[in-house]
Amino acid sequence: MNLLLDIGNTHTHAGLTHGKRISPHDNFPTASWQSLHAAKWLERFLGKQTVVSATLCSVVPTATRAARKVLHGMGIKTQVITYRNCGLEIDYPKPATIGPDRLANARAGLEHFGAPVVIVDFGTAVTFDIVDVKGRYAGGIIAPGLSAMTDYLHEKTALLPRVEIRDIRSVIGKTTEHAMRIGAVHGYRGLITGLIKELQHELSTRKLPVVATGGTARLIARQCPEITAVRPLLTLEGLRLASCHAS
Repeated sequence: MNLLLDIGNTHTHAGLTHGKRISPHDNFPTASWQSLHAAKWLERFLGKQTVVSATLCSVVPTATRAARKVLHGMGIKTQVITYRNCGLEIDYPKPATIGPDRLANARAGLEHFGAPVVIVDFGTAVTFDIVDVKGRYAGGIIAPGLSAMTDYLHEKTALLPRVEIRDIRSVIGKTTEHAMRIGAVHGYRGLITGLIKELQHELSTRKLPVVATGGTARLIARQCPEITAVRPLLTLEGLRLASCHAS
């Protein structure tokens, strides 16, 4: 079996794969890599499964180093996905600067939806990654994530509270909390819709699959018809595909 690790700013998403199936999968805090908690969590997660290799992508360099050390101590050979081994043709001036999680997303999006395709990942940041009509990684868009936006408002203002991100039907807030949720959820749906229309125009295509992944993907997609599909395991799937290409 192969261990898949998507190390994000807040959480690390782990999955086990054998063939084309990814199961089980779960999350733990990325900060755990700096202590013994990550190793203990992985031992519980792996159980009696025999795992000799791991494929990972990471946007946290300190966690990458810690993860490699932990995995080495467990006797697991580690492969880090980069632009060189992800299995994508890339049309980008400095490919080494592309987040490996974004390359994994694009790899899976291309495999399952063809070209062109747009992947929107709702994480700490909201990222768009575009595969052009020739099947090449063409670039992307980065915006603050929903939680990052609401947390910033709470931290930088005296009276705005910290709010839980959830849907609200009305677009007229009757409380401060409601108003903040509207700005986050409805506002991001407007952001997604507007950017997808511009991307469709720039790519000169009438058909443009848009695949959402990440923590709030289902919430935003619920009232955003421009989103074609929601795939919670898209990044892990991209890692699985990339590991097959790189091996």
